[in-house]
Amino acid sequence: MTPDDATARRAVDELVADLQLSRQQRDLVVSMFETLVGLAGVDSDLLDLKIVDTALKEMTEAFEVFRPWRAVRKVTMFGSARTAPDDPIYVLARELAHRLAEEGWMIVTGAGPGIMAAGTEGAGRDHAFGVNIRLPHEQGANAFIAQDPKLVEMRYFFTRKLMLIKESHAYVVLPGGFGTLDECFELLTLLQTGKAEPAPVVLVETPGGGFWHSWLRFVEDEVVARGYVSSPDLCFFRIVTSVEEAVREISHYYANYHSARWVGDLLVLRLQRLPSPEALEKLSEDFADIVTSGTIRATKPLPPERTAKDHLELARVAFRFDKFSYARLREMIDRLNES
Repeated sequence: MTPDDATARRAVDELVADLQLSRQQRDLVVSMFETLVGLAGVDSDLLDLKIVDTALKEMTEAFEVFRPWRAVRKVTMFGSARTAPDDPIYVLARELAHRLAEEGWMIVTGAGPGIMAAGTEGAGRDHAFGVNIRLPHEQGANAFIAQDPKLVEMRYFFTRKLMLIKESHAYVVLPGGFGTLDECFELLTLLQTGKAEPAPVVLVETPGGGFWHSWLRFVEDEVVARGYVSSPDLCFFRIVTSVEEAVREISHYYANYHSARWVGDLLVLRLQRLPSPEALEKLSEDFADIVTSGTIRATKPLPPERTAKDHLELARVAFRFDKFSYARLREMIDRLNES
């Protein structure tokens, strides 16, 4: 650490000294300050500084909006902004959002027109979030979410996509254009690489519509066939053609599975109920290919979980995951939901 670094560190320490932070929170805040000080010290381009400033402000605002609702399950709905209200896919999206809201889910959309309006209209203002993107050629948020305290306005697509994915526990993708397909592929990439929490992805079209089935043919014939994607990776999504199928797919994903977290080199899966000893032994045998050492075992909450009071009431299984085979992990979650 250079003298300048030490001076910056002391100044940052003084700034956070009176804040009510845990040790880990304090270390992260200090690290962020040090990053900003370092950025300022390398003669950064003005545009670079503006991007960092705007991104931090947008994320801070979004975190504040979502924070009170973190315990509530949410579904993000993606789809075309150009879908007309009398289009059958708009009607289906609106009905699906309504049904999910009745089941206790909150609906997150990009707050614009088309499918985004269908989602907020169906859910109702009390059960909806909006993460709007400011574009010069489009109006602001749709009337169903405009001026709601659960609406966030953003300038950058990358911060918007972060919030649309980070805050949700399930994803519904309806037909759309470049933006929708971009969001769909990025979401699947994040799941495939373990950069997003395991979650169900439901691709919805009307009966006989063919949008996602045509897309799947392309993926199978051109992407999987050329080895760009492995065939097991197709398990990250399901194509459905009705509200009932979509609700069933999302609900079933959480029939037993609750959430996951890393504790050191252990992946911990939190469950509503523990599999029987026989089922757990069978699970270890069938998924031994993704366990780097040991077995899949039941466990009590581990020390970091106890410290954070992280869902201590739930059952748990833990194992040393290879951090690569996320499609197989999805298959394991499906198996746990059958137990």
